Amino acid sequence: MNLKITNIPLAINHLSKYALCILAVGFLVIGAGCRSPKKGNNTFNLNDRVKYNAAYDKELDSIFNLSEKGKWEEAEAEISDYIALLKPRVMILVVFTALVGIIAAPVDVHPFTILVSIIFIALGGGASGALNMWYDSDIDRLMRRTRNRPIPAGKIKSGEAKAFGFGLAGMSVLMLGLAANWFAAVFLFFTIFFYIAIYTIWLKRWTPQNIVIGGAAGAFPPMIGWAVATSGISLESILMFSLIFLWTPPHFWALALFMRDDYENARVPMLTVTHGRRSTRNHIFFYTILLALFALFTSFTALGGWVFLGTSIALNSIFVVMAFNIWMRDDSDAEGDDFKVERRFFRYSLIYLFLQFGSVLVDHGLGTNFSWGFL
Repeated sequence: MNLKITNIPLAINHLSKYALCILAVGFLVIGAGCRSPKKGNNTFNLNDRVKYNAAYDKELDSIFNLSEKGKWEEAEAEISDYIALLKPRVMILVVFTALVGIIAAPVDVHPFTILVSIIFIALGGGASGALNMWYDSDIDRLMRRTRNRPIPAGKIKSGEAKAFGFGLAGMSVLMLGLAANWFAAVFLFFTIFFYIAIYTIWLKRWTPQNIVIGGAAGAFPPMIGWAVATSGISLESILMFSLIFLWTPPHFWALALFMRDDYENARVPMLTVTHGRRSTRNHIFFYTILLALFALFTSFTALGGWVFLGTSIALNSIFVVMAFNIWMRDDSDAEGDDFKVERRFFRYSLIYLFLQFGSVLVDHGLGTNFSWGFL
């Protein structure tokens, strides 16, 4: 008997749908049977918890607007607590960069498709945040910055967060496949898997390069957005990924400079803990220069344009100067002004990324992209 397939692309498309459905259901099945993380070296007794001095608490409160004391007793969960599980601040970055990826693509996408795709990409990012909080709840209790999150604060049980995260992940992947295309859905599935399995479970507690390699998870959204529009990957989407990938280390290492005690108490091997602040300052300066050079290089590619070029020159000039100031300081300088320069660098890095990606949208809207870009 001869079996003849007359439409191979259609057959592949159907197979990918079935495979993705199996993967999404697998999220739910695995989530139901997945155990909470073994505490190991991160096990702690509340009575032996790190005692923070008043000056340290005051410094952190001024940065993150935290309440004076973490709430360790159980409390009734509210809708706002489930929203907090999604890490809404991170979701803003996910949504914006994914939107840039969709709009910058050389394919017209219906506004409704853009809207629903962004919603499901955001929910996928939120699912990653919820699963991250579930797995990291043991170390979140030890860190001043995170001890008021819903799980360590006793507002949401660990099992509830796990079920919520896995369920949301499965739904977001399936719905993105139905709303846009299955390649973008598979990409979203891989991003969630990478953030949870590769970064949260493995790299974060294992290597001081955790944020370098694991930062790829936060760099995937513009590639997912591009995939929504084109059903594929291109040089432009890789360039957008690379910008975020290179931006991530100096951004989080600046945070680690003034949060070193938190990471040390939680036994998280951030670079400041394993190699000290001096080495971290060196790494920040090196990666910031590397990011600046890459951003200028990107200006002369198909992704760049006149607005992107001007923005890159301005933003990266400031960024490199700020990184140089961090590099020139030592611990006594930083402690003398409560890490003022480091905190300013951390905050500016957020503005930097939004403006850099915003310039891509402006160039696209004005038609000022470089048609003669060499890549």
